[in-house]
Amino acid sequence: MESISKSKIRVNDTVNASEIKGLKKEIGLFEAIAIVIGVVIGSGIFFKASFVFKNAGSPMMGIMAWIAGGVITMASGLTIAEIATAIPKTGGVFVYLKELYGEKWAFLFGWVQSVIYVPGAAAALAIVFATQATTFVPLNDLQQKLLAIAMILIIMISNVLSTRLGSKVQFISTIGKLIPIFIIIGYGLTKGTAHGIVGATTSTVTITGFGTAILGTLWAYDGWVGVGNIAGELKNPKRDLPKSIIFGVTMIIAVYVLINLAIIQVIPVEEVIASSKPASDAATVLFGSGGAALISAGILISIFGALNGYLLTGVRIPFAMAQDGLMPYASFFGKINEKYQTPLNAFVLEVILACIYVFSGSFEMLTNLVTFILWIFFTMAVAGVFILRKKHKHIERPYQVPLYPIVPMVGIIGGLYIIVNTLFTDTTNALYGLAITIIGLPVYIYISKKKEMMKQFTK
Repeated sequence: MESISKSKIRVNDTVNASEIKGLKKEIGLFEAIAIVIGVVIGSGIFFKASFVFKNAGSPMMGIMAWIAGGVITMASGLTIAEIATAIPKTGGVFVYLKELYGEKWAFLFGWVQSVIYVPGAAAALAIVFATQATTFVPLNDLQQKLLAIAMILIIMISNVLSTRLGSKVQFISTIGKLIPIFIIIGYGLTKGTAHGIVGATTSTVTITGFGTAILGTLWAYDGWVGVGNIAGELKNPKRDLPKSIIFGVTMIIAVYVLINLAIIQVIPVEEVIASSKPASDAATVLFGSGGAALISAGILISIFGALNGYLLTGVRIPFAMAQDGLMPYASFFGKINEKYQTPLNAFVLEVILACIYVFSGSFEMLTNLVTFILWIFFTMAVAGVFILRKKHKHIERPYQVPLYPIVPMVGIIGGLYIIVNTLFTDTTNALYGLAITIIGLPVYIYISKKKEMMKQFTK
């Protein structure tokens, strides 16, 4: 196991590795916050209300579920922020696992992220974008897939030309997506007449139902940890990384709670549960037929921002793996484009996989397969703060998680709940996810042996 306990100098030296190897430090605090918000707020905010209120049993418990999911997310964010400031390197969770648990665990995480999750999520978002575009332009199935691929390529080009350009696109799209959301919140809370949170109970309130509702909100909160993937490109990671996570997640919680309050204030909760697009329905009630068009445009901007954020941050994982020699053809995928100083080759790899998944039509299944595994790694990352504090006390930590160890335990318990719930409710996908992860073991063994042979050869 690779340890970070040998010397403080060693950690500080490796912090700047990405800068030495060519990646520019050009992302500021506001862009980092936009990345957190932009990745998390995708399409879920417009469609998850039905699932949450259905399982929660009442409007009040539905809102409490959104708050509870936010508390778990915030606890995880506050905890990861301490690890991130101690190890502010490009690669995020991959790097944290490598330093705290060892190379093998980091590789397995990077394996499922790079091969399936990041390109699969990008493909899914691109397809949803193309499907939503049919509100304005009629498109057949092939045309939708071509539009999805075109959006992926456009985002790749903007990010390859400049990481700063990609972060600026993220900032603008985040502002764009928040405008229609704030319009619904403002008008819904002031003009709605559906009695909102004091509406009738929809079903028997149970612990199981409330837990399932929380689970639904946690899927909507997913993605905030991606900003750690670009830590090596932040201008001041030790200062800006924890701030971006804390400010970003705080705003996301506020937006999620307020828009759900607004929706149930505009239309009865029974209609929310029956609707496949409650936000659009609420906008139609508030603004007429033009309201649906407004929300459709907002959804397009929201999905575009999430897609940009997923690729911007997700590409840094195979890049970080290649930089550490933990990928086949590592020298190629870990190479920086000399003209633009961006990880072009790693970007092309993820985009090719994403395009394949768009045409295969199996991207939703693929992402479902690894959800169980990714939450195991995320929970390990949160628990890593205990290893950091116990075994590596000398490591400089400009930021420390408040109310330690209570806050980390809240994050860990939330992660364990997702793992256990998925294991019992979606056993097949959980087992397939484990199988995909295990397939990565022989790849890791091959790469490790090759690295060892190279070391022996160079001696």
